[in-house]
Amino acid sequence: MADADDVRRLALALPHVEEIDSDGFDFRVGGNGFVWSYPERSPGQPRRIRTDIAVLYVGDEAEKQALLLGEPEVFFTTPGYDGWPLVMLRLGEVGVERLAELVTDAWRMRAPQALAAEFDGVRRPAVGRISLSQSVEDEPGHIRWDRPSASSSSAPHAMSPPPVRQKAGAVRETSGSLPTRSGRRQRQ
Repeated sequence: MADADDVRRLALALPHVEEIDSDGFDFRVGGNGFVWSYPERSPGQPRRIRTDIAVLYVGDEAEKQALLLGEPEVFFTTPGYDGWPLVMLRLGEVGVERLAELVTDAWRMRAPQALAAEFDGVRRPAVGRISLSQSVEDEPGHIRWDRPSASSSSAPHAMSPPPVRQKAGAVRETSGSLPTRSGRRQRQ
């Protein structure tokens, strides 16, 4: 079960992240927000910052819908977020390792391209993405980003690049159809 402290620790472990002063948490990279506390709005009530719920950047509508439909107990949205590539994440419903994956993916999509490429090339997390191990220098429970060793043969896919996310409106080629300007497919 993750919480706001886990979000803070994971976000600040990533390169060039700044924390914006807020009532909850708010993290940015290159001036772009990637995870922050949910500002709950109820009619006739003042806005309430919920640190048990994180707003998470997901990249595009397809990813958003996949998360919402695949895990409705973990992710949700509200009408105010319609059309935005953002989901709300119930922190109490995920473990720290899953949270690390989600926060890192959000950071990667919002970071400047050169910074993300450097991170993926130099500081690529090992399989499982994080190491929850401790050493003399580590605090208990401290997340340490590991660089996979060339001699690591336990997982041959550990060095494969992350999946490429398409930007909204991008068109994928498929056999038997031609992309149109509207993004719909037209049979040949």
